[in-house]
Amino acid sequence: MLDYDQEADAYDASRGGEARAAAATEAILGLIPDGPGRLLDIACGTGTVTRRLAAGRPALRVTGADLAPAMVRMAGARLPGAVVRADSRRLPFGTGTFHAVTSIWLLHLMADPEDVRAIVAECARVLRPGGVYVTTVDKAAAHDVGSDIDAVLASRPHRPARDAAAAVTAHAVRHGLRPAGDTVFPGIGQGRSPRTTVADLRRGWFTLLPPGDPRTADFATRLTRLPDQDRPRPDPVFALRAYRKPVAG
Repeated sequence: MLDYDQEADAYDASRGGEARAAAATEAILGLIPDGPGRLLDIACGTGTVTRRLAAGRPALRVTGADLAPAMVRMAGARLPGAVVRADSRRLPFGTGTFHAVTSIWLLHLMADPEDVRAIVAECARVLRPGGVYVTTVDKAAAHDVGSDIDAVLASRPHRPARDAAAAVTAHAVRHGLRPAGDTVFPGIGQGRSPRTTVADLRRGWFTLLPPGDPRTADFATRLTRLPDQDRPRPDPVFALRAYRKPVAG
């Protein structure tokens, strides 16, 4: 897992910035009922989406939460007084506090599937009856856009998809939530070029290859032979799922 304290300063520029945040926010708001209440955005990162959620739904009191201190500082500058440091597996909020909870680009980061279960359980716990939980699913699969880069990397050993939609849905149902909709949005600015893919491959992204494995060098060599080394291939399309907590009776 990345060190998000170290990533914080460059995070927005390397992840599509405000354009990607705008696309994500529009999709999220399409799955959240309108009206007054409270929204919790866990793993809020630098707060670009969190701030837009607050602006897009003025009737909602929005709270951001993140574990990385550097991310909390950056998000707090965008939403003063509305961001807390918290572990999404053990949220410091009472049961039934929020009308909506979001976890965007979080579940895929978990190395242990038990952590995914714990996060979904906590989101269900802090959600009020009638409230909605919205999360991204299948993030790694979204990056396979059928490009020449994907063809080169097709035989690499893949990391397990902790955010697979079927697994997330099973966790949600187990904790009393019901499927309540889905949508997609473009990961604007995140299309990969051969050159950036080589750099990310050497950082250990996309694969389970251990450091120094000769297959990494082979993949890198094949990627450097592709045309248009600096041309980004198509942007990924990310998937969102929504789950509602039923009202008793």
